[in-house]
Amino acid sequence: MNKYILSLDQGTTSSRAILFDENQNIVGIAQKEFAQHYPHEGWVEHDPMEIYSSQYAVMMELIAQSGVDPAQIAGIGITNQRETTVMWDAKTGRPIYNAIVWQCRRSASIVKELVDQGLFDHIQNTTGLVPDAYFSATKIKWILDHVEGAREQAARGEVLFGTVDTWLIWKLTGGQVHVTDYTNASRTMLFDIHKLCWDETLLKALDIPTACLPTVKSSSEIYGYTTVQNASIPIAGIAGDQQAALFGQGCFNPGECKNTYGTGCFLLMNTGDKPCKSQNGLLTTIACSLGGKVEYALEGSIFVGGAVIQWLRDELRFFNESRDAEYYAQKVEDTGGVYMVPAFTGLGAPHWDMYARGCIVGITRGTKREHIIRAAQESIAYQSYDLVTAMENDTGIPITHLKVDGGASRDGFLMQCQSDILNKPVVRPMIRESTALGAAYLAGLAVGVWKSREEILKMWRCDITFEPQMTREEQARKLKGWRKAVSHSLAWAED
Repeated sequence: MNKYILSLDQGTTSSRAILFDENQNIVGIAQKEFAQHYPHEGWVEHDPMEIYSSQYAVMMELIAQSGVDPAQIAGIGITNQRETTVMWDAKTGRPIYNAIVWQCRRSASIVKELVDQGLFDHIQNTTGLVPDAYFSATKIKWILDHVEGAREQAARGEVLFGTVDTWLIWKLTGGQVHVTDYTNASRTMLFDIHKLCWDETLLKALDIPTACLPTVKSSSEIYGYTTVQNASIPIAGIAGDQQAALFGQGCFNPGECKNTYGTGCFLLMNTGDKPCKSQNGLLTTIACSLGGKVEYALEGSIFVGGAVIQWLRDELRFFNESRDAEYYAQKVEDTGGVYMVPAFTGLGAPHWDMYARGCIVGITRGTKREHIIRAAQESIAYQSYDLVTAMENDTGIPITHLKVDGGASRDGFLMQCQSDILNKPVVRPMIRESTALGAAYLAGLAVGVWKSREEILKMWRCDITFEPQMTREEQARKLKGWRKAVSHSLAWAED
């Protein structure tokens, strides 16, 4: 009897379910978008019940569409939007507040309080992160501070905290299992990534009761079971979305890395069994954990990747479909000296300048729409170059090639541009659903569908490799112009 692995890919704007067979072929995909809530400027929320209902709906829809008997599904892997914070009543199963999304900035003042208390170095050294409202810790405190009685109930274990993976597993197991994995725990800004436990200093500083926290497990094991049409299916894999993509790309060895081109871009490098502290503004995080071992990664984030193409489409109305950017960028030989720095919300690593703002420089009377579109495409490649350089400087490991995934990786012009700017091969896989595939790998290893990483790699298939075609002189000239353009965007909004 054929066996299948079901991946639940719970993202920021939609819930998806993807079914894989034993040969890593996609059998079917179902997707459902859900509402985004913006109660105040800078605030972003989701309804946790809608997160669950949409995820459950696509799971059932996919099973129905595929015609696969649920008894043939050997395991479920879950991958999720990271840092988003859910708190719920353990008795009723109802959220006590909306999920506070990773993008939400409401708890920035709490972060400032932690820094003012002298905890910056402790946070960085213990959690591998930099103090920021991006992570879960200050979101938990905000909910406990603003929902009456919540902190007292949490101390009694009557109110529970979880990232989205935890919430889904709790619901799918009928409230029997309250767990997360090391990758998601490492994104809370509460977890000691060296001792592999919740950090008492930070819990005390934020007045967060230990009783509300989930048990932390490996990324590949059986956590519990969910019932689908009388079939009991093990939930057997968990990883935050970017770590799942790293695993799904088969980046199992130190120095191997992938870049996910989505709304933003996330570059992760496997650094093996030893965490690497960055000197260039990158984050240290847990890559995965299985077989009793924990592996680490360096992570760099680009705030505006594909979002710059959406901006050209929606605000400037340069084209109707995002995919048209590739066509227009190739209508001109180069950018005509134009550079775009899409620092709409500041610049991330390696600059970390929250006051940077977007700019377009080098415009002349001859500048056309196509030049600006091409400059926007190239800006994604330049930002990724900056992250790759930072990682090589931190680790001393030369990156030989870059594996890519995410929606914008289908853009052949952008991928060739990336290869040229990096002067490295860019490898695009046959299955670009790397996040869901990584969750499937983790679950499949736990339930024996695949025996080892080596077996997985034998089946991993490359679609196309983009080889660098630009001269080193041209590369140097273009990078010099990029650095000059970035210098004009830095500190623009600072008082």
